Order: sequence, then C-alpha cells, then structure tokens
Amino acid sequence: MSKEPRNIPASLKRDIFVSEISNESELINEFEFPEFIEPALERIEVIAKFNGDIVRVAQSLDAEAEIIYENYAIITIAKDKIKRLASYPQIEHLELPKNLYFELSSSLSSSCIPSVQRVDGFNLSGRGVIVAIIDSGIDYMHPDFRNSDGTSRILFIWDQTQSGTPPVGFYSGAEYNNQQINNAILSETPYQVVPSRDTNGHGTAVAGIAAGNGRASNGTNRGVAFEADIIAVKVGYRGYESFARSTELMRALKYVIDKAKRFGKPICINMSFGMNNGSHKGDSLFETFITEISSNWKTSIIIPTGNEGAAGHHYHGKIQTDEVQEIEFFTGPGLETYYLSLWKNFADNFAVEIIFPDGSSSGVINIENQAKTVRRPNLILNVFYGQPSHYSLEQEVFFNITATQGPLPQGIVKLRLIARNIVDGNYDIWLPTIEEVGEETFFSDPSIYNTITIPATAEKVVRVAGYNARVGNIALFSGRGDLADTNSYPDIAAPSIDIITTKSGGGYDSFTGTSVAAPFVTGSAALMMQWGIINNNDPYLYGQRLRAFLRIGAERKTGIVYPNASFGYGTLCLYNTMNYLVEYQLGEQFWLNLT
Repeated sequence: MSKEPRNIPASLKRDIFVSEISNESELINEFEFPEFIEPALERIEVIAKFNGDIVRVAQSLDAEAEIIYENYAIITIAKDKIKRLASYPQIEHLELPKNLYFELSSSLSSSCIPSVQRVDGFNLSGRGVIVAIIDSGIDYMHPDFRNSDGTSRILFIWDQTQSGTPPVGFYSGAEYNNQQINNAILSETPYQVVPSRDTNGHGTAVAGIAAGNGRASNGTNRGVAFEADIIAVKVGYRGYESFARSTELMRALKYVIDKAKRFGKPICINMSFGMNNGSHKGDSLFETFITEISSNWKTSIIIPTGNEGAAGHHYHGKIQTDEVQEIEFFTGPGLETYYLSLWKNFADNFAVEIIFPDGSSSGVINIENQAKTVRRPNLILNVFYGQPSHYSLEQEVFFNITATQGPLPQGIVKLRLIARNIVDGNYDIWLPTIEEVGEETFFSDPSIYNTITIPATAEKVVRVAGYNARVGNIALFSGRGDLADTNSYPDIAAPSIDIITTKSGGGYDSFTGTSVAAPFVTGSAALMMQWGIINNNDPYLYGQRLRAFLRIGAERKTGIVYPNASFGYGTLCLYNTMNYLVEYQLGEQFWLNLT
C-alpha cells in the first residue's frame, strides 16, 4: 500500500529553474522564485561554497549566514543583492535550494537480522548508538518509541515547520528535548506541551523499522535497533507539511551530527527524500555537502534509491549533427506546474522547441537566447540554458511550465531537439518524481536506468534499493543506477513491499516503497556500530568501512552478475556481514601479534 503525501500546496510544487547559478544575478532578474522568498522581507535562500569570513560578507549585505559545515553556508539575502554577493572573492559557488519529496509507497528474517539481535547470537540492540530520522516527524506518543518505564527514547525533536525556540546556532523551528517530551507524555494534553505531530506518518513508519521496540505489539513488530536512542527532525518550510527544501536537509544533517558529537555517540542517519531536478552525478552543492559531511564524526548516512524505476520519468537519447529528434511525453490531469531537466555535453549544440497538447508551439529556442520566457494561453514556459561550473562539465537545459489559471491541459507534449554541431550526442532528460506529478505523467519511451533520485546520488552515502522479499525480485519502482557507470549503482537492496511498521496515531500499518527499505539498513548500521564502536570490537566501523562490510555480506544469487544497476551488491544479510566483521577482526589481531 503506497502512502505518498498528496497534500503539498500546488504553489509550493514549483521547482527552481536551474541547478547551477554562476550567472545568478541575470537569472534572478529573468524569473521569479516565490517558494524561496520570505514574503515580508523579499529575501531568498542560497547555498554558498565559500572561503574566508562569510559572516562579514553577509553582514555587509544585510543578510544572514548560517555556516553549516566547513566552507558551506546557507545565506538568506535580499533578492536584488544576489549579484553583489556573487562578486565577493570569498564566494566560490552559489546554488539555489531545490524541493524534495518523501519517498514511500516485518521483513527482518529475510535480512538476516533476528540472529544478530538474539541473546544467543550477537546480542545487539543498538544500545549506545543514535538513530537519526530526518523526515516528516515522529509520533512521540507511540509506545514503540518509549522505554519499559514509559519514558521516551527520543533525545530531541527539531520541528522545522513550527515557531518556537530553535536549536542553538539555528534561526527557525522549535526544538524539544527529552525532558520536555517526557513531560508531554505524562500530560493529559501532550500536544500543548510538545506540539510537534507527524501528520503525514512517513517519519513514524521509517522510525519504527529502524528503531521501534514493538511495545505496542508485545514485541511482535519490533524494529532493528530497538534500544537505540532517537533524534527526529521534522523538515519543512515554515508552516508547510510534506515539503522540504535541500537547505532544510542540510541544516538537519549538521544538527544531528553536532548532537551525536556532543553525546560522544556514533550516529546513523536515515533520509528518505528524493527529487529528479539535477544531473544525477553528485555534483551539485547540495550533494557535495552531503558527501563531505558524511566524513564528519562517526557517521553513516543511509538514503533510498527512490521510487522512479517504473515511473517513466527518465529519458536517455543520442543525437547526431543536423538531426532532429522528437520526444513525446504525457501530462496527467490536475497538474499546475512541472519541469523538464535536460543534461547534455557542453560541446554539443542544439536548439529546442516544445509543442503543447493543443498544437501550439514555443517556437525554436536557441542557445543564444540563454534564458527565455514564452507565454501561451493559460501557461508560461521558462527555458534556461545553463553553463558548466567548476563542479560539472555538463550543461543543463531547464524547462519550467506553469499554469496561469487552473490546471495545465493534459495530453501529449512533444519536445523537439534540433541538432547543430554535435561532438558527443548523449543526453538525459528527467521529469519530476512520481510524488510530484503522479503516475499519469511520463515519457512514451522511458529508460528504467539512471533513475536513482537525488540525493542518493551523493558519494559516500549508503544507497538502498527496494526488493520484494517474498519472491526475491527487485521492486519495479526501485530506482536503478546508470548502466554506463558502476559508481552510480545501489549498494544493497532491502525489503520494500508491504512492510508492517508503526503508524502515526498508534498501532501499525503496511507500507511500500524504497523509503521503508532504507531503515532496515539504518537499523543494521546501528547494530554494527554497537558491536564495533560501543563494544570496542572495531572502533572505526562507520562511514565507508561500514558501507564496505554491508556490501561484502550481501546475499547474491548464482547466475547474476554483481554489482548490478538494480540490486547493487545483493540483498541485505546482516548476519553474513557480522561474520565477515568477526573474521576480519581476528585477521587484524593475528597481524598485530606478528608485529
């Protein structure tokens, strides 16, 4: 049963028009970005890669700078001062935030987890490790997140959608500590004490798989790391549910890692978000930030591959000089906005044209136009030819189509590519995710590959695909890697269909999607960290080392080549992984004795 959020305000589903903004001042003047502007202040958020004193730069522009990691900051600034900001020598690169959407559409035995939890096995429960859930919130009243004495296992909740006392070092949201949560649990009116709720249910479901203790079912529906501490961040943009920007996730990552360092505990972080707006090569500031912060502290970040495998939202093609290609896609009912993100070799030169369902044309738009707005009855089309940055060799051609009144007309849309001089010819196009545009918007001839959503495309994170544990097949919806790039493959696959887990409001429900595959791995990472770091068997068992042992322990079928674009290195088998850890621990001890 799929439980995807459908209550996102249409006005907030307009995504940004570019992923790289080296010429940001011109672009800002050309287009509007209402979802990123604070209405009262006419200010906008940008992600900055910087050197030097960024706080002083921000102050000189009457802006706010949040330093969230070494050389990364989120700057809130007046829109008309972007050009001045970009001119400072301290600024290396700027990027606008993007919208992300929850990906969600028990199987512990198929993942070889019970034998690791049992007292007569490895006797691991996650004790001493923090499991961080960056998601839609958590139902702190659910018994599965309480200890046997009724107190909460949740150390902190940071609700970014609320007004209140934010965490130290941050400017928005409301933070609640363990004592406040316990006071709420004892209160007859708990939500007057801690008003944070998971109205979507996504975060509660994910948390139950990763770290629920099964108290509401007498242990029957127990999760993986059932004695781990929990930190929950409800991400979102001031007052909006089921909606988050990349900047909110960046803040959340810094927050939970800082907390783990403060407590001196290892942390595994589950982020079940995804989007298609980008090159899918891990080269945006958002993705490189995740890659870099994943090496901070004793940290492992786990992200699902997304539900785009069978959505029909990716198209791969190759074009030759002087060739004209026509790519068809269908738009479903009720859409008020959607985008196309086309990525190509910068050395290739072609013009574009869109023909709408009513037969009207955008006209031929050449690269010389750089940025162009086309108005047609009931819609506005914005087209932007991006430029390479020092992070990326490729060029994006971004199309944003928005209705001026009511929904856009549904039907067949044609994108024409008119080639001039072609050197390479390969290109990729993405439509928005199924969470954004539904199942009735898709390419007529899509590719199932290169469908892993951003930010699972970042380096050094654990990428989790979803499979049907009953029959052993990869789930049709599970995002797949690029056949031409083994580095883009998933790391491992975990159960993702009809998973019973905690339901917001109490009890349990069945959930499907790669979002419920990821927390199996997150909980497994917590058990590995307990054995390695807390029990002092392997003090460096986090990050890439942990990822490598998940890979080697995966179950692989005979007759199938691994790694592959669907399963990665195989299906999660934690017992195998733990046995490999013991084997390598003994080998290391033998080597140390020799020296």
